[in-house]
Amino acid sequence: MAEHTKSSITIEAAPAAVMGVIADFGRYPEWTGEVKEAEVLATDAEGRAEQVRLLLDAGAIKDDHTLAYTWIGANEVRWSLVKSQMLRTLDGSYALAPRDGGTRTEVTYQLTVDVKIPMLGMIKRKAEKVIIDRALAGLKKRVESGDAGSADDAAPEGAATATPDDPA
Repeated sequence: MAEHTKSSITIEAAPAAVMGVIADFGRYPEWTGEVKEAEVLATDAEGRAEQVRLLLDAGAIKDDHTLAYTWIGANEVRWSLVKSQMLRTLDGSYALAPRDGGTRTEVTYQLTVDVKIPMLGMIKRKAEKVIIDRALAGLKKRVESGDAGSADDAAPEGAATATPDDPA
């Protein structure tokens, strides 16, 4: 059974700068601890990624998988699993909400993971939480370091959140 986890963080940057980092899949291995490789396989008419192959190593969850991305306006991106070696489900989203007149961004990351092999729910939720917490911390550090690229390169904005929805 798939569980989902969400968490939020506030980043000291405009939503466009945050989304610019989120949409730059080729640079994920530079700032995400779990993504070892990222390859954009297909893009939409606006040049945003539609399918991305990711090599993931998140401790309990190691996988080579492909995700399909859907961009919702400038402040949200959602993804779902296309194919995977060990995952049955990997759905998630980043949702971005401007704060303080657009000078700060609240990012909410939601993630649902289900693996093909038997795994205790507690271990799956811990892996989800680790993935989300590291991704949000890495995103914040990357954006606030000024190494995020320009807002002109930004794709639609999105937000993300991370808290276990199932306490047990």
